[in-house]
Amino acid sequence: MKYAIVEDGGKQYTAVEGGMIEVDFFESEPGDEVNLQRVLMIVDGDKVSLGKPILENANVKASVVSQFKGPKLTVFRYKPKKRVRVKTGHRQKYTRLQIEAIAENGK
Repeated sequence: MKYAIVEDGGKQYTAVEGGMIEVDFFESEPGDEVNLQRVLMIVDGDKVSLGKPILENANVKASVVSQFKGPKLTVFRYKPKKRVRVKTGHRQKYTRLQIEAIAENGK
């Protein structure tokens, strides 16, 4: 099984060829091609390529499947005896990517 560890938005994701990952929202349309340049590690069977900190000339090709919102989070701040009660909410936006290919050029 061939997979790669990629970094996007300060977070690390395991990208498997043919699989999907959900990353933080970025402006694009469904069907657009995306190249993830910050590849930290590539594993192909017994062969492991490790970057220091990233692999040069390596990228992961992906296509945008959809843009969606995550679950609603309720944020409630309360201070007893002070009449402080603040209730707010938040929904994070995400982008779902289909991993097309993992390429390690030059090797």
